[in-house]
Amino acid sequence: MPIFNAPILEISAAETRRYAGLKKSASFDEKQIADACETALLLLEVRGVWKIYDYDCANHRVKSTPDFFIEGASIVQHLAGCEKVACLAVTVGENIEREVTRNFSAGNYVASVLLDAAATAAVEQAADALEKVIAREVAKESFKMRWRFSPGYGDWKLENQREFFKLTGAEEIGMRLSSALMLIPRKSVTAIIGLEKITSNEKTYHAKKSCATCSKLDCPARIV
Repeated sequence: MPIFNAPILEISAAETRRYAGLKKSASFDEKQIADACETALLLLEVRGVWKIYDYDCANHRVKSTPDFFIEGASIVQHLAGCEKVACLAVTVGENIEREVTRNFSAGNYVASVLLDAAATAAVEQAADALEKVIAREVAKESFKMRWRFSPGYGDWKLENQREFFKLTGAEEIGMRLSSALMLIPRKSVTAIIGLEKITSNEKTYHAKKSCATCSKLDCPARIV
């Protein structure tokens, strides 16, 4: 299975601000956000992995061993028409999480929150970068990609994470799953991407993910 470990060279300050819940706080000190991004860059350990499976769209079945059945109207609809799926996992490691905890324990609450937000921005950037790698690979076989969809989005129940986690190969990059079905390291992502055939004269299209499918309306990072 392919392993991804490309470094992140810059963390988005705008996304860090958003994940910190500061989107509407125009007066907040930008230097503190920039410092958090710089600190995060020094601590990141980006690793990713993915596997491609055939997908039985009619029965919502990922043809793995054993088979994995997709449950939830939103995810089933999202994968409609796909012949294959890519199951991915990506993490930025535990070092940054330890530093977030250390800052919080020392009473440096602002630094802790901003570093945590920078780590979230970083893992999303890492997942975006991994998607681009997968997109290049599947394009060789004339497939285009839908945007990634994770357990817990929409009505795809988090309980499915236990079985889905195994499909991604996440353990190969040191990821674990807690008894509460939370990813370890905490700044990690697992997701499925639908792959559909490119028709003649059609360009590869990679749809952007949207908050519109997520039921968490009170999320401070929500865009729409």
